[in-house]
Amino acid sequence: MNKLRRKPRQQQSADLEARYQKFALTENPFPTSPVNKDSTDRRINGTIYEADIRSKEYKKIETAFLKAPQADPSHLRIGYICDTSYIGRGNGKSAFLVNLVEWINHEYCLDISDELNKCFAVYVTPETGGRTKTFDSFADLIFEAIYSSGIIASSLASMRLDAIAEAYPDVIIDEDDEQKLIASLNSEKWLRERGIESRKLMDIIWKNEFLQKIPDVFPLLSSRHGFLHSFISAESFLSAYQNLRKGREKLNFVFSYLVQMLMASGFNGAYIFVDDFERVPDFQSGRQRRDFAAELRSVLLDGSYENARYGFFNMFLVLHAGVPALISEAWLNSGLDQRYPLSPKVESPHLIPFEKLNREHVSLLIKKYLDEYRSDSFSGDPLTPFTLNAINIIAEASQYNAASILRTCSGLIEKSLDNDRDDIDEAFVRAEIEKREGAVSGEESSLDDSTATDLMQKATGGR
Repeated sequence: MNKLRRKPRQQQSADLEARYQKFALTENPFPTSPVNKDSTDRRINGTIYEADIRSKEYKKIETAFLKAPQADPSHLRIGYICDTSYIGRGNGKSAFLVNLVEWINHEYCLDISDELNKCFAVYVTPETGGRTKTFDSFADLIFEAIYSSGIIASSLASMRLDAIAEAYPDVIIDEDDEQKLIASLNSEKWLRERGIESRKLMDIIWKNEFLQKIPDVFPLLSSRHGFLHSFISAESFLSAYQNLRKGREKLNFVFSYLVQMLMASGFNGAYIFVDDFERVPDFQSGRQRRDFAAELRSVLLDGSYENARYGFFNMFLVLHAGVPALISEAWLNSGLDQRYPLSPKVESPHLIPFEKLNREHVSLLIKKYLDEYRSDSFSGDPLTPFTLNAINIIAEASQYNAASILRTCSGLIEKSLDNDRDDIDEAFVRAEIEKREGAVSGEESSLDDSTATDLMQKATGGR
């Protein structure tokens, strides 16, 4: 009974906004965690993003990949987004990818390519602890990303919509909400209520030229020759894939049959962005790296898969600065380095350097986060409560690492409010940095205490 009545000596404030109003903020704007695209917190899910910081990288990808005609057999199929800094994680690559994927999917690249390409994009992250060291498990992640993105459901809806226009020209479908329309076209009940026979639609869809070489074991074709018709849903593809054996069966499903279906629905390409690619080779033996590289070349470039024939999937590997040295031998042995070298002698369109931030970038980054949580009535300096000199000190102390800068700003906001300060100036930042650097081992530091990973030393084995 006693513990029911007892209360803590400190309670959470019922009005968090009141704490930050001193700085004309509604909350602490800065994240303390890495980017997680599935989070509901916009500080860490990539929603808050300053595109001007990465305009150079955007432009290179747009020119070399997004605007280049997918119908051209010689279009680039592999790209490397390479970190130029050896300070490790936190340079903003994940946020860059999340926003790039959203930008492409907004109009499926039709707006970017002037209607030349209809392409979708997916974001893939290899699992930690070596669980994605085989190419089979890598292919699993690609399929799961495509399925989770809703592209399969969208493709089925698109094919049914075209078939309705042919088989039922008098049926008018005027649904303005695209997601509702996709759900409706993938509902047998909705179709039946409008006098539309799903089997009749499938009879038209099966005539598409891209579907003629797909075997009947693929869900889209499974009931083609039977008397009983089963309605095909996106879930049918997930169930079918999960029941396949590793190796050729799964690779054919993803890199041949699925590609043919996606082309039948109107897509002519896709972009796969693989973040944290080092999680793959980090746990592989030399032979496993060679086998992985050989499989990658086969499915993307010159194997017997339909994807290699059309170049449907364009894959971007995000490489921290030490990773090219880690995989260079495997790339050389597989022949990938001949087509898409990791360290070309001249500037190459498939290599997108991810540059280190500069002072202007840091100010833009901090301003962006402050703007998102700024009180409506505020009309002062957009960097308030930070002074420009303070920001420069933060940038230098954080080695211009975006994640470290944001975590440090978060800590400084809290410290300054605890100390009832009116601003965060150079002297205050220097004092807090000195406290951090002077903290004894095991003592909680006042600001971000994460250490950078020396990727050069890691890549060279400490030599």
